[in-house]
Amino acid sequence: MARVSDAEKAQRLNLARALLQQCPHLPDAVERLADQLAISTRQAYRYLRQAQQLTAPVPVSDGKDVLSVRLPRGLIRNLRQRSRATGTAVSELVACALHALLATREPHG
Repeated sequence: MARVSDAEKAQRLNLARALLQQCPHLPDAVERLADQLAISTRQAYRYLRQAQQLTAPVPVSDGKDVLSVRLPRGLIRNLRQRSRATGTAVSELVACALHALLATREPHG
């Protein structure tokens, strides 16, 4: 069986968290979650145990896609050095930079 995406896992954990609030008796919650998601009771139990540790709902991302861009070699080298130095993925650094750029007001033209 294929692994679920991060977004689907977040949704399942949020559902498990909501079920625990409605149904505090764990065996009943396991059965309901297994039925709702069509998963094994063992997997339902794992989701519920993780959900018990949550203090708030898990944010559900909109997924990721691949974008190929051409950049100067020096910029790529600097980006990879920063990635290694900070322990942050290259894609995360690029995403942060793009969010910052797109959050600024567009120039008047």
